[in-house]
Amino acid sequence: MIQNNHRRVPIALQQQVMQCVNETINLANQKLNQSFPIPQIIYRHKGSVGGTAHLTEWIIKLNTQLLIEHQKPFIDEVIPHELAHLFVFALYGRVKPHGQEWQSIMCDILGKVPKRTHQFTNSMLEKTRIPYQCGCQTHYLTKIRHQKIQQKKLEYICKRCNNSLKLHNN
Repeated sequence: MIQNNHRRVPIALQQQVMQCVNETINLANQKLNQSFPIPQIIYRHKGSVGGTAHLTEWIIKLNTQLLIEHQKPFIDEVIPHELAHLFVFALYGRVKPHGQEWQSIMCDILGKVPKRTHQFTNSMLEKTRIPYQCGCQTHYLTKIRHQKIQQKKLEYICKRCNNSLKLHNN
């Protein structure tokens, strides 16, 4: 089942998503001698997260904006990443999200590099949010978060490099 909210995902792109889902599940079923079902795919537009796997519901939510902007590279990276989370949950239960089980499924079963985060940019966020820099990437913060930083009420720390976010100087 497909749910399509907010910005409309073209049918051809939805078909590419489902082709990747089917191919990835078939590969995992064959290599792991399993019969994983097809998850529900929900298209939603939200922030910079590429996708999320909802383990107990067997659902994958995809970022509509990033999918439309990056298409095949997004599909080739994000679909296997999120499916690997579902496979790990089915095989091992709740474990560390990007731990050794997930890395093994990504690498050994799906033949993918186990990257924790993607590097896709969201042009819509870049237009409506304020860029901040840490030691490893640019973060796009809402105006509310920007104001809290400027008023010295909050400090935001990058989860990847643990550096404080600083206003990006162009």
